[in-house]
Amino acid sequence: MYLRPVHTDINLPTLYKFIRSNPLGIFTTALPSPNFHTIQSSHIPWVLDVSPEDETTSPPKARLRGHLARANPQTKALIENATQKSSNTLEQEVMILFNGPSHHYITPKFYVDTKPSTGKVVPTWNYSAVQVYGKATIYFDTSSPATGEFLTSQINELSQQSEEKIFGYTGQNGASKAWSVNDSPDNYIALLKKAIIGIEIEIESIAGKFKMSQELAKGDREGVIKGFEALGTDEGDEIARTVRERGELKDSAKA
Repeated sequence: MYLRPVHTDINLPTLYKFIRSNPLGIFTTALPSPNFHTIQSSHIPWVLDVSPEDETTSPPKARLRGHLARANPQTKALIENATQKSSNTLEQEVMILFNGPSHHYITPKFYVDTKPSTGKVVPTWNYSAVQVYGKATIYFDTSSPATGEFLTSQINELSQQSEEKIFGYTGQNGASKAWSVNDSPDNYIALLKKAIIGIEIEIESIAGKFKMSQELAKGDREGVIKGFEALGTDEGDEIARTVRERGELKDSAKA
């Protein structure tokens, strides 16, 4: 990911908050194999583990936990690599890309200062993302207690995170109670656990990109904000809010 300085954010609390708000990450590996594609990607919802005292620690002291279906070709390449190397931790680094909820085409018509004065404007696309690199340990041996413990913890915490954070099923203040893995029969969950593998990523580097018009002069940024507010859509309002927020951060950094 091209990290142009004006678009880059390396503030760890901001990046961790982004991941927690957008937990579906694209997990990418590059594993040489005679049987599978070298480069493979899968969408995985992740649980971020970082203690409160390490929220600002650099280099990061955090990890991501997820799981993949055994039937996934990427899983088969992971197991093949681990078996050949006799190690559950991959030698090659892996990448996870988290995308923000809103992205949009930007029309030059929104550049109310530059377009009328010089015409030197072109379209672009606004978006936000956080990119993580790290080393992956996989839990695939169904006879290993470590695999069972990891998968039990991971699927319970992922379900709780998704039920409470995404749907708001907290059981408090009139909200419905969250669905729990314990609501399903034990033998059914045990069977499903055999059909997945666990993945744990030790984060080695992390950076965010918020390409939200902050490279523009203030007048053009205001044009982008007003243009998206005029759309009257939730997505337009979210883009406008983020453009304003990122512009203010840029202006305050220069002050």
